[in-house]
Amino acid sequence: MKIKVPPIKCQGIKTKLVPWILSNVYFPKNGIWIEPFMGSGVVGFNAYPEQAIFGDLNPHITSFYQALRADEITPTIVREYLQEEGEKLKRSGGEYYYEVRDRFNKLHCPLDFLFLSRAGFNGMMRFNSRGEFNVPFCKKPERFCKSYITKIVNQVAHVWHMLKLFDWEFRHSSFENLIEEAGDQDFIYCDPPYFGRHVDYFNSWGEDEEKKLARILRKTRAKFMLSTWHSNKYRENPSINKYWREFYLLTKEHFYHVGAMENNRNAMLEALVMNYPPPAPKVEHMASQLALFEERAHYIIAPFDGIGFPIGGI
Repeated sequence: MKIKVPPIKCQGIKTKLVPWILSNVYFPKNGIWIEPFMGSGVVGFNAYPEQAIFGDLNPHITSFYQALRADEITPTIVREYLQEEGEKLKRSGGEYYYEVRDRFNKLHCPLDFLFLSRAGFNGMMRFNSRGEFNVPFCKKPERFCKSYITKIVNQVAHVWHMLKLFDWEFRHSSFENLIEEAGDQDFIYCDPPYFGRHVDYFNSWGEDEEKKLARILRKTRAKFMLSTWHSNKYRENPSINKYWREFYLLTKEHFYHVGAMENNRNAMLEALVMNYPPPAPKVEHMASQLALFEERAHYIIAPFDGIGFPIGGI
């Protein structure tokens, strides 16, 4: 499967996990793909749903794609912008990055947001308590060379063409509102900030939010899939047993290339939580604990009420 990478970068992007995620999606033919935490959008964009609602509490992500959909941003505009701004960055030795960052924090231009997401340190997306983008420069003044600009323009062009073919909507919205809209023919893919993993990307995410998400997903009529982390070599995700153990659980080892120091970039056992049996050729019934980092994925079948849905409540 050839994965198309979106133009907006952020930490935790699931490019390498997309084939695994999509191979376990249960998506009715006439339903709406609903993504309440779109982030980079890499999963939904590669699912190619005919109709989709992508939402996020970060208004800069949704504003960029709204502008792309309305043709306020086009591949040609992106190329011209990056050529001009990239040359200023090069001439300044990198200091111009901070001028763009200050300008963005005042005016919130979607093109400046694209620039920052591609020139910030280690592809991070981080905001302070005032909602200001505060990621430092990547220390590469020649960041926007010709080939890199072409790469970004091609990524923008792919999504731009998809917006001509499909009915994709982008909303600045809470996850509660989007999930409550879902009907029984829809599919919800949730990729919230990872609980307990230093997740102040735009808004904080703690136990109250995790509990609220579990409660609202338990009530939905739609099929849903949730991405989260299961464990690493240091610890386990406490929310798995606390909020998600009654659902179906699928795990896979993954290595994230985000972190200030390479020796801090450790493998993690990713988890998919679903309210339907995973459409895999082989399902194993496991005990309460999963062995870490096994070579293949494992499935946990949780108690269900006879038709594939969990029992119990929070």
